[in-house]
Amino acid sequence: MPVMAFDRSRPILVVDDDAKIVQLVRTYLERDGYRVVEALDGREALARIEDEDPALVVLDLMLPGMDGRTIIRSIRDHAETPIIVLSALGTTADRIAGLGLGADDYLPKPFSPAELVLRVKRVLARATSNRTPTLPRTVLRLEGLTVDLDRHAVAVDGRAIALTSVELRLLVAILEAEGRVMTRDRLLDAIYGPDSDALLDRTIDVHVGRLRDKLGDHASAPRFIATVRGTGYRAAIARGPNP
Repeated sequence: MPVMAFDRSRPILVVDDDAKIVQLVRTYLERDGYRVVEALDGREALARIEDEDPALVVLDLMLPGMDGRTIIRSIRDHAETPIIVLSALGTTADRIAGLGLGADDYLPKPFSPAELVLRVKRVLARATSNRTPTLPRTVLRLEGLTVDLDRHAVAVDGRAIALTSVELRLLVAILEAEGRVMTRDRLLDAIYGPDSDALLDRTIDVHVGRLRDKLGDHASAPRFIATVRGTGYRAAIARGPNP
């Protein structure tokens, strides 16, 4: 499948209250040909997002005025802009929480600027690939659930459902397995890539929980996503054929 080229006219927004870190990240990203804009607090970050429509946001969590978690929620309320968290909060629980809010990747401080640039490339490549249309259009169906892969549109009983890019990749991976069990490791590979940083299985459980909430699904009586205890997840029943 051909991959659309990333539009480098759109900037990367770097948000951190440490001006030295902002400058370090800017230097490495600009050295690689990216255009960079910056913000030193949460409110400035939201203004930059509104004005600049960044292709990706590199975001610290501990910010003055408005913390990074609030910014992630604000972005996810209306956009799928890729987000990489860059934070001194580096425990497993912190990472799971950040990814569960809708971040696409999480890099603890202290960090390698070169690794951050690599992660930026990978996240942008995934986001760009997700926007690549396929012909003919492919639609996945499961009872009242419809996923239009071309339009990235999800609906339950005709009602549009807004999913993050991670949630969409997770849902598609489960549906395309057509009732076969998807282990947590396979789902991690599907949404983050096989060469991404290793994450605990609990990350998938957090994403599945958020996905179920949005779809109106329930673990105890699954309509769409069934839990296979100790292993992973599968579609509750095999999906219907493409139209």
